[in-house]
Amino acid sequence: MDILALDLGTSSVRGLVLDGDAVPRPGALARRKLHLAAGDDGSGTLDGPRYLACLVECLDELAAGGHLRDVELVATSAQWHSVLPLGADGAPLGPVLTWLDTRPEAVADLTGPADPDAFHERTGAWWHRCYWTMRLPWLREHCGSPVARFSGLVEYVLGVLLDEAPMSVSMASGTGLLDLRRLEWDAEACELAGVRPEELPALAPQRWRGRLRVEYAQRWPQLADARWAAPVGDGAASNVGSGCVDSSRASVTVGTSAAVRLVQAVPAGADLPHLSEQLWRYRVDHEYVVTGAAYSSGGNLFAWASRELRLPPGAELEAALARAGTKLTVRANPRLGGDRPPGVAPSGSGKLWGLSFGTTAVDILAGLMTELCRLVADDLALVEADVGERTEVVLGGGAMAASTWWRRAFADALAPRTVCYQRNPEIGATGAALVALGRVAEAARVGGIVRTDDGGTPNTVGARPPR
Repeated sequence: MDILALDLGTSSVRGLVLDGDAVPRPGALARRKLHLAAGDDGSGTLDGPRYLACLVECLDELAAGGHLRDVELVATSAQWHSVLPLGADGAPLGPVLTWLDTRPEAVADLTGPADPDAFHERTGAWWHRCYWTMRLPWLREHCGSPVARFSGLVEYVLGVLLDEAPMSVSMASGTGLLDLRRLEWDAEACELAGVRPEELPALAPQRWRGRLRVEYAQRWPQLADARWAAPVGDGAASNVGSGCVDSSRASVTVGTSAAVRLVQAVPAGADLPHLSEQLWRYRVDHEYVVTGAAYSSGGNLFAWASRELRLPPGAELEAALARAGTKLTVRANPRLGGDRPPGVAPSGSGKLWGLSFGTTAVDILAGLMTELCRLVADDLALVEADVGERTEVVLGGGAMAASTWWRRAFADALAPRTVCYQRNPEIGATGAALVALGRVAEAARVGGIVRTDDGGTPNTVGARPPR
């Protein structure tokens, strides 16, 4: 049995084929870059129909290469927090608001939850511009057409491809509307959002499986009998793919954005562990929760600096960073894209100081990257305080694969903890597959975890997790 793993991110759409142990098949990867429309007004949007077209192109490419012939299961890792308004015919009424969009604000006469602490404990979220509690009323005001219902990006995409596409509890938890223990829409959150349950996606039951619509089964006959598992939020999937699935090991991932997270086994209906007022909590699935903090700057910070500061490429940049790292004369606020919740700093909050005529572009990059490491270290201490023990840390994600220096900077900032590195660059897809297989606990023994100074080529094969 093979598994088709879809990674529906912010900067790209990827489809790759894994074997039955969630190990990537060599060469079975299709990728399309995306255009994120980001403006000085705090906007951060994607085009929903174009996003769908990119995914279809990936599946066409994999099918043409003969990679889908043995696929029996489709797993999906998808971006949390995205939302788009739909008309009565199911067509988008505007672009997709991503996690990067900082424009939504509270509408008049709304003052938030009656008991913010209780609301935070129930939903793992806050009344904040990142969540649907604030986004949906704002969208209604700015849409220009009557909204029939709301959808996340992955539900919109899969709703076109599949017979049905309910929202997984993992994706629902990222909306800020879900009661994390009862696994149903929270009445107070829906009231704040000004939305009725029938205007939201239906929630997928445990072990839900979907099928392709007839027209797409004809387009990709190799997938006609494949089962589609409920999507997993990208952060949760990355933790699982990194092998961080219990309180002994935290994950620090840097893709387009960055986050520090810890997974715990908390079945539906069980009492939730204590949650720090500065941390969020979402669902991996019906059996596990993930707690942590996220940042709007990550690989996008590295990409911005490389482009605008005209940095040298590859090994030359690594050598220059190593030299700059011994002095770190530049201090920085890396919040170029504003704050993720619970912070409220707007887009454009980045700052630099300590500049001199001797300051180089590499010094500026080193200052930005080092400050992000410090933010992560502070929030990891909060995560550890909640679980009552110091953790081992596994670094992962595309930006970590790109820079040995950044991995070392994280190791320094997180000392004296043991810090390792997951060489598999497809941690989201791998994690989503393991969740779909019901093998989350086994991910603790996933292969590919090495020392942070490992300079080898990122591992796309990896050791097989035990059955």
